[in-house]
Amino acid sequence: MARGEHKQVGQPEPGADVSPPLLKTVSRLMSLIGGLSGPGYRVRLWAALGLTLTGKVLAVFSPLVLAEGINRLSGGDAAGALPAFLGLAGFWAGLRFASTAGPQLRDAIFQPISEEAQRRAGTRVFSHVHQLSVRFHHSKRTGAVYRTIERGVRAIDFLLRFLAFNIAPTLIELVLAAGVLGFKYGWGFSAIAALTVVVYAWLTFGITEWRLRHRREMNEADTEAAGRAVDSLLNFETVKSFAAEARESERYDRALASYAFAAVRSNTSLVMLNVAQNLVMNVGLVAMVLAAGAVVARGQMGPGDITAVILIMTNIYAPLNILGFAYREIKQTSIDMEKMFTLLDEEPDVADAPNAPALRPGRGEVAFEHVFFAHEGRDRGLNGISFTAPAGKTTAIVGPSGAGKSTVLKLLFRFYDPSAGRVLIDGQDLRSVTQSSLRTALGLVPQDVVLFNDTIRYNIAYGKPDATQAELEEAARRAQLLHFIEGLPQGWDTRVGERGLKLSGGEKQRVGIARVVLKDPRILILDEATSSLDSATEAEVQAALAEAAKGRTTIVVAHRLSTISDADQIVVLDQGEIVEHGSHASLIARGGLYADLWKRQAEEPEIAAAE
Repeated sequence: MARGEHKQVGQPEPGADVSPPLLKTVSRLMSLIGGLSGPGYRVRLWAALGLTLTGKVLAVFSPLVLAEGINRLSGGDAAGALPAFLGLAGFWAGLRFASTAGPQLRDAIFQPISEEAQRRAGTRVFSHVHQLSVRFHHSKRTGAVYRTIERGVRAIDFLLRFLAFNIAPTLIELVLAAGVLGFKYGWGFSAIAALTVVVYAWLTFGITEWRLRHRREMNEADTEAAGRAVDSLLNFETVKSFAAEARESERYDRALASYAFAAVRSNTSLVMLNVAQNLVMNVGLVAMVLAAGAVVARGQMGPGDITAVILIMTNIYAPLNILGFAYREIKQTSIDMEKMFTLLDEEPDVADAPNAPALRPGRGEVAFEHVFFAHEGRDRGLNGISFTAPAGKTTAIVGPSGAGKSTVLKLLFRFYDPSAGRVLIDGQDLRSVTQSSLRTALGLVPQDVVLFNDTIRYNIAYGKPDATQAELEEAARRAQLLHFIEGLPQGWDTRVGERGLKLSGGEKQRVGIARVVLKDPRILILDEATSSLDSATEAEVQAALAEAAKGRTTIVVAHRLSTISDADQIVVLDQGEIVEHGSHASLIARGGLYADLWKRQAEEPEIAAAE
């Protein structure tokens, strides 16, 4: 388990064999994809099943046609029997072609069903992961989560195809083949075929169970390697700034080495299984040929019947190979899907109450009432804070690092729920309304604006996807960004790069401001929103934010106190408690923590100049 991940109750250890029963896996899969009863899906499914069964029947009975032709040809009058032989041989070839062409046509018919199932499952799991709480995403590696989804969705196609077209049809083919051998040539031949099948199945199932441990170890190593790779690539600037390229490559190499070791063991065990299977099949075929030869020697069978027996036995081996492969892959697929289902079983720490209503429109008053909260792994957080941010006014929250400023915002967005107390908007407890309606009413400009690897247009329009071009331009103008965008060679269609790294810190900040201005939220939240801007640009953006804040509740978290000196009220936090509360002038006059912070920040330019 990767460091920082929390182990769920009941989650299996990597080496344990806890593959879910097949019926349970199939049941969960059908529930996940919602059945496949859409228009045309049932028709396609029945047509595919019909083609499969037809191909199996033709594969069993076609050797009898060729046997009849060979027997006639060897009956004495070869010249007279040649036309009949040619006709029967042609008929056999046609039947054999039909038995092999049917599955190909079946795959084409079934493909839309498989793709739809994968689409539904992938979307469902992806949506569920987005619904999980912030705590989950903070404890998981993005690459590992994505690889779990990818492997689980990819396994769906294999499982559906083999359940529908290989398991039951293969068993039917084996029973038909044994019946034909018994009725046509004697039950001894059926016994040889049945014994071969039983030994083959026993060997396959036994060795496959042993192999599953190696497969699970390989999957764990693969997930670890993917997680490390994505984590390193997402933080490539940190890697470069610490000249740690070689160190990261070495960590990735160790992860790949673990995967390679597990993959070699898994593939070696597969080779052992294949060798054992081939031995059983060849022994069975030799036994069948010897038995047929003995019967021919007694004059009870013709040469063509030997051909038929060999062909039927060979035809048995084809589905038998598939049966062994299907069992191995279905067991391994169960492991892949097991992780995806475990992901689906994750419950969000923060969830909407049953039948929760949407947040009712109001003036936008925010209130914290005796709120307690501590992050996981910390013994200290917010300690019974209470304050009200009046509607239409600006409330600033300041304090030293670790005082709890960011925690206040996370509780307001309901990324977490308080352990005690209430957070309210217009008198409505946030736990009683839907998260979607709550966050629609809030607009955040964070300290570090992270953008999607898409165009500037897409990133600004993220606040209002149906915005017109005029609305986009107005939002960009108010964020002091329009002139910059119009000066770019590709204008609004300029791509910003991974996490917006093609833009400067100030440009990213203004994109974030434009996005919130476009959203036009009831409550505006600024978390160090101008910290990355130079003095001239900061003054311009502050004016834009002041305009955007008119008539709406604004909550500002600030380290630079000069940016909030005109706030209607200032809440001063220290070690999770409110130690001061008032206007800038009253707090300065009080001579407490705020006045001390203000004095220190005022002295910093003088100290820097002196140095």
